[in-house]
Amino acid sequence: MSQLDPTIDLPLAAPPRRVRGRIRVPGWVALLLRNRKSRAGLCMVLFMVLVALVAPLISVAHPNDFNLLAARQAPSWHHLFGTTDQGSDIFSQVVLGARRSLLLGAAAGILATGVAAILGITAAYSGGLVDEGVNFLTNVFLTIPPIPLLVVASGYLKSRGMVTMAVVLALVLWAFEARILRGQALSLKSRDFILAAKASGESTPRIVFGELMPNMISRIAAAFVLVFYIALLTDAGLEFLGLGDMTKTSWGVTLYWAQTNSTVLQGEWWPFFFPGAALAFTVLGLVLLLAGIDEVSNPRLRTERPERRRLLAALVGGRLVARAEASA
Repeated sequence: MSQLDPTIDLPLAAPPRRVRGRIRVPGWVALLLRNRKSRAGLCMVLFMVLVALVAPLISVAHPNDFNLLAARQAPSWHHLFGTTDQGSDIFSQVVLGARRSLLLGAAAGILATGVAAILGITAAYSGGLVDEGVNFLTNVFLTIPPIPLLVVASGYLKSRGMVTMAVVLALVLWAFEARILRGQALSLKSRDFILAAKASGESTPRIVFGELMPNMISRIAAAFVLVFYIALLTDAGLEFLGLGDMTKTSWGVTLYWAQTNSTVLQGEWWPFFFPGAALAFTVLGLVLLLAGIDEVSNPRLRTERPERRRLLAALVGGRLVARAEASA
């Protein structure tokens, strides 16, 4: 090659090879898995969901079968969670009852979150008489105490099936989340990207579903988790009072029969402990998941953790130095 030749020889890079067999995880899932609280809560909830799915395979007997020869037995290898006064296997009641309890809580959470999101976002975006009407309706439901309303409604209902109870719980629990979602939608409504979308002539459905709701996903997910575990506790409380469907198997129904048979007074702790522990374990997982969602969606909660660690390290380090100086 001569010195006057302007051409330059550049090595040709090979095109990047596509890695096959690697599953692409969505960004929000990766953020949740990096957070310790949400990771622990998600594992706990998924474990209970897995138990509910395989419940017919791991249950040792029908949950309502009577066997007086095996009545009032403590937990053992033959009956892991013991038996009731009628000889029913409590392990089967807990694992099979998880299906109804989790399904009812999830259904109530989906219905309540859907109603809250629709009414809250509609009120915030529309304004005017629509906003005032939704506000009035929300204030009415927030004023009525939910537990007495649920007790009275459940007492007068002729059908207490899963669908009926899920609808009743959703109608009672939607109001406080609608207020929160309305406030967040109002704050986003005045942002520049919403104003720019309006100025460019975008349609209302395009602005709501394409610009507004994607920025509220974390709050909507937190609303679902919150209503989910509140519905679980409320439904178990109603069934414990005898206001549910006593012909079905669930954690609340198991607790109801344990209370009716006065098992604690007879020294039998297992009919109360195991369904209550399953309920508490699930609620704890949902609470941890909710705390993880809050930390992921709120940058302040994520940035304060290293500062706390540095403060704790400085405090512990200062104490160690003081002890070393005192010993010297």
